[in-house]
Amino acid sequence: MFRSRLRRRGGTAVALLAAASLMMTLSGCGVDPLTPQEARKEAGSDDKPGGAGRRVDCAEAKCIALTFDAGPGKDTPRLLDILKEKQVPATFFLLGSKHVDRYPQVVKRIADEGHEVANHTWTHRILTDLDASEVREELSRTQDAVEKITGRKPTLMRPPQGRTDDTVSEVSRELGLAQILWSVTAKDYSTDDSALIEQRVLEQAHGDGIILLHDIYDGTVPAVAPIIDELKRRGFTFVTVPELLAPGKAEPGTVYRPEKD
Repeated sequence: MFRSRLRRRGGTAVALLAAASLMMTLSGCGVDPLTPQEARKEAGSDDKPGGAGRRVDCAEAKCIALTFDAGPGKDTPRLLDILKEKQVPATFFLLGSKHVDRYPQVVKRIADEGHEVANHTWTHRILTDLDASEVREELSRTQDAVEKITGRKPTLMRPPQGRTDDTVSEVSRELGLAQILWSVTAKDYSTDDSALIEQRVLEQAHGDGIILLHDIYDGTVPAVAPIIDELKRRGFTFVTVPELLAPGKAEPGTVYRPEKD
């Protein structure tokens, strides 16, 4: 049943099937992830909340970042409506082929409404299986496509399956991209049950966390509003990934991954 559902959703879903493991493999001696707390600490504490575009001090507030991978898709406009109504910013790691190039107006809307536009490669190939030129192609094509639509290149990327190594880090550094992993996943690629997706996120949510969801699966967008409402009730403040790291800045090539509670 799962296999037939993936076939109905086309090539992107097939490419994403490998993400079922969601293994955050950090192979290579040069890859050492930083937590959001470490990023803030390294930057010092001179920058005050409200300065340089900061809405909140995540060293004090109970922050959490909502992120969406592999879109935009047909349900992304509905998701943007929800985020606008709830006044919640998010970070979108966009897939180039059949997504950015198919929904340019949605990409523009994501940027125009103040969300962070980020890179999730062109075709969702596993970057650690590629040589440097192939990694560069996967990332730079999406960089260029997003810039053409929004006027700026992303500064963040998320490697498919969270798999990175020294080569991926070096190419990311060259292209001005920091690598962003996650600490909360609903495994929404494996279920259309919105209530289950909501439950999984709420069970794992923690301060300084990064939530991974996909706005291309049928059960995900209906789960977003109740997730937001409950986490707000618990005292969480929603931020983009750059806000989570502030006053630190996402350094190109560096891997960022929150610690799980």
